[in-house]
Amino acid sequence: MASLKERISQVLLSRGLVTEAQLAQAAAAQRDKGTSLQKVLIEQGLVSESDLLAAISQGLGIPPITLARYKLDPNLKALVPREIASQYELLPVSCIGQTLTVAMSDPLNLMALDTLTAMTGLSINPFIAGSKDIREAIDQYYGAGVEETLRTIVQKTEADALEFIAEKKETEESVGLSQIQEAPVVRYTDAILTSAVRMRASDLLIEPREQTVRIRYRVDGVLQEGKAPPKSLHAAIVSRLKVMSELNIAERRLPQDGHFTFRVDERLIDFRLSILPATFGSNVCVRVLDKGAIKLDIDTLGFDPDDLKRLKACAKRPHGLILATGPTGSGKTTTLYALLRMIESPDKNIVTVEDPVEFDLKGINQVGARPDIGLTFAAALRSILRQDPDVIMVGEIRDGETADMAVKSALTGHLVLTTLHTNTAVGSIVRLMNMGLEPFLINSCLMAVVGQRLVRRVCRRCAQPYEPSEGVAKRLGLPRPDGKSPQFVRPAGCRACFQSGYVGREVLAETLILTPEIRELILKRSVERDIEEMAKRQGMRGLRDLGLAKALAHVTTLEEVFRTTTGEVVG
Repeated sequence: MASLKERISQVLLSRGLVTEAQLAQAAAAQRDKGTSLQKVLIEQGLVSESDLLAAISQGLGIPPITLARYKLDPNLKALVPREIASQYELLPVSCIGQTLTVAMSDPLNLMALDTLTAMTGLSINPFIAGSKDIREAIDQYYGAGVEETLRTIVQKTEADALEFIAEKKETEESVGLSQIQEAPVVRYTDAILTSAVRMRASDLLIEPREQTVRIRYRVDGVLQEGKAPPKSLHAAIVSRLKVMSELNIAERRLPQDGHFTFRVDERLIDFRLSILPATFGSNVCVRVLDKGAIKLDIDTLGFDPDDLKRLKACAKRPHGLILATGPTGSGKTTTLYALLRMIESPDKNIVTVEDPVEFDLKGINQVGARPDIGLTFAAALRSILRQDPDVIMVGEIRDGETADMAVKSALTGHLVLTTLHTNTAVGSIVRLMNMGLEPFLINSCLMAVVGQRLVRRVCRRCAQPYEPSEGVAKRLGLPRPDGKSPQFVRPAGCRACFQSGYVGREVLAETLILTPEIRELILKRSVERDIEEMAKRQGMRGLRDLGLAKALAHVTTLEEVFRTTTGEVVG
């Protein structure tokens, strides 16, 4: 065991991935925690998982494996139970003769190898795979934890483990604390929260109907239905979530909002809870705030390079106003966060007012708006101006008072970033004028407007190339340099993308920079169409054109571009 670790250590040192001091520090932490050296190295951020896998593969001569590319044999479940697979983070891949091939996150774990050998009576041929990949594959191979938990609940109902459900139909009024703490309710609630995180969902919806309950996950902006519990469990699940959020479980007439943290795969995940009383019980929306899944790097969000260069230049100016517009869930706040992260430095006082504060930004002062006690965006902004700020972010312009305060803040030497709900970048200018702002005030402070959407990225592992018909290519005005339609990709679905064909999203953003010509049109109170035509003549690319460029680059699909920008169906 020691010699194997030494070989890995030598590979890490020879590749310059760690220093001897860091390796000694990790070894000491490993002895204290009683865990593996590999896990400590990753947890301490000393080496990435991909680099570590490559080092182990080279040092031990164990080949790596990409599980998403394999169709696993369902018959192997009988050889390796889910409990063993989860405990040791391993997965049976194939069995040929007397040799069982297994993917493992830690091929140094001799206890796991001995357990498999004793359990199966077979020779074990280990391959190495990432910890996260194995956990995701376990859920898909053995069935997600939600389905497993529900199956257990149904079975134990017959054995009166859910006697409190069988005895009488439960309502929210009759659910007591002991029922909330019943093991099946706790396990099911934990399972759907874990499933939401592993599916990369942004929201989890629990919606009661007259006789049923609907569970839905919003993954990459699209709702997917999940396995639903019995209606009789709904009240206990709602109360369990209230207890986790430290809310009043006796309050059932008014909406409630709360938040809690929950550990998933050794990471603490933040959740925001919203409960809305409805006809057949409480509707629940759980927002998943996985900080590890969000990268606040403006260069990686997906902006067009030319637009990004101009937007960065505006954000580096000492004063002025930058707007991010689009519908709810279009990534406006993430864009502003990324800009703040780009310009943040010790010599700048950056203050935000948000409702609510979604992510804690290091080095930035964040204020949560509380309209119920009079702490509105406008009221908070007045107080922020007395805090000697250099940069201010206002979560949203909701009324004329906030708009007026934001503009005046930009005019008095502050850089102001904020959001506005409009469908297009140009439409935000008209919206500001409708809120009562004079055109000369808008011209004096507004520098740039970003109108954005989020498009799903096609899964690289299962995307299939195709050529659209000549009619579709002509209707879309696609380039045909050789007389043929350009090649696009379409989703097929695989385990890596949970059969959706898409993994993650990126920004699709039209960027309006206010030039002298556009300011002249604003001063004349020109209509939206005239301003948009002038902007496009000066180089602004619309959402559809930007989307087509991403589809041609095989970043996304034609169907996704039109679903997001126009709602049209390609065909």
